[in-house]
Amino acid sequence: MRDTTGESATPHQAGRSDPRPAGAAAQALYRFLTAEAADREHLAPRVVAAVGRARLDEIVDVTLARIGDVTGIRDSRDGLVIEGTTGRALAFAVSQDGLRLDELLIQPGAYRPPRLRIPPEVRGAFGWIVLALLLGLRVEACWEAPSRIVWCGRVLMVVAGYLVLEGWLTPARLPWWIRRPVEAGALVALASAWRLPGLPVSGGNAAEPVVGLVLVGVFGTLLVRARRHRWGTAVSRPLVFPLRGGGSWYIAQGGGRGLNHHFAFPEQRGALDILQVGPGSARAGHRARGDRAGGRNTSYLVYGQPVHAPCDGTVVSAADHIDDQEPGLIRYQPRYGNHVWIDTGAEIVKLVHLRPGTVTVAKGDTVRAGQLLGEVGNSGNSTEPHLHIHAERDGVGLDLEFEGVSGPLYRGRTVRS
Repeated sequence: MRDTTGESATPHQAGRSDPRPAGAAAQALYRFLTAEAADREHLAPRVVAAVGRARLDEIVDVTLARIGDVTGIRDSRDGLVIEGTTGRALAFAVSQDGLRLDELLIQPGAYRPPRLRIPPEVRGAFGWIVLALLLGLRVEACWEAPSRIVWCGRVLMVVAGYLVLEGWLTPARLPWWIRRPVEAGALVALASAWRLPGLPVSGGNAAEPVVGLVLVGVFGTLLVRARRHRWGTAVSRPLVFPLRGGGSWYIAQGGGRGLNHHFAFPEQRGALDILQVGPGSARAGHRARGDRAGGRNTSYLVYGQPVHAPCDGTVVSAADHIDDQEPGLIRYQPRYGNHVWIDTGAEIVKLVHLRPGTVTVAKGDTVRAGQLLGEVGNSGNSTEPHLHIHAERDGVGLDLEFEGVSGPLYRGRTVRS
């Protein structure tokens, strides 16, 4: 995806500004926002049909009051930027001919591009490095313990660190050459036990064992509770796991607080984000032959995997035209991107972030469990290819259950379909 941040919103010809921005969506959006209010329905008939004329007028009027008169539209890595005399707003728009809008989404609030963009992988790597250094210091401290009781306390602190590493994070997604040496630190800490016969029973800071016990108890209790968390209201009947074929499926988000970033959103609270893992990959979520540095969606094992209907029902919403995101970046788009929502009669099951051009069903279609719906992609509010699935009833998320899959579903669990 080309980054055009900083480019002029309106190309210049012969020294004069052309008010028509490049790109059909940008052109249609500019025409729409600079037209009289009476012309909006003519310029965006599908948008009016979707949200209603009154609601559309409200959104547009609030936006214009915030940013002033529209001076242009420019494309950026964050999405379409509406330039105004007093501010800017971020938008998503679709147009086939550059004249009429087929879809429109305007982000609430002012648009302020970040001054410093740090890729998610860099932020993640920094966090792992800090944790690994802290673990390394505690492992070294085990070899310097002045007494047996202090040694026990320091080993317990190392155990607490590995509870965080293996339980709360997702180490299976790290390259083996990072994960294995870090995990080997636990063996190094235990190997220091050979010094115990020569150490006195007591001595040193007697509070260390207490601190170690508290940390293990707190982290362990919270982890068990998060992994076993249930909302208490489940889908009406177990679903068919939507991904098939060989290999394993890795739950990157799922469970209770701290293990599932969907926890705070009522309709998504029981959601799962699913990746694919397999032997020989440079990173569990990536293809072995993939080029991660190039930011390719095809670098991920899960990308392009067939998605099957998890239940019988009627399609109540489907989209197939939204571009994939570039891994690590989020361009402003509809939150769910390409998707299929199935009404079972008891709940609505939502499968989202699908690959553009692969969705096989449309609104109103009847589907059967196991039917091909599309392929895993990276569209919508997504930083990397994965399948997001959740079920909701009356706007409240439900606990997911799958045929042949027993036990709780939580971040870090591997499921074999």
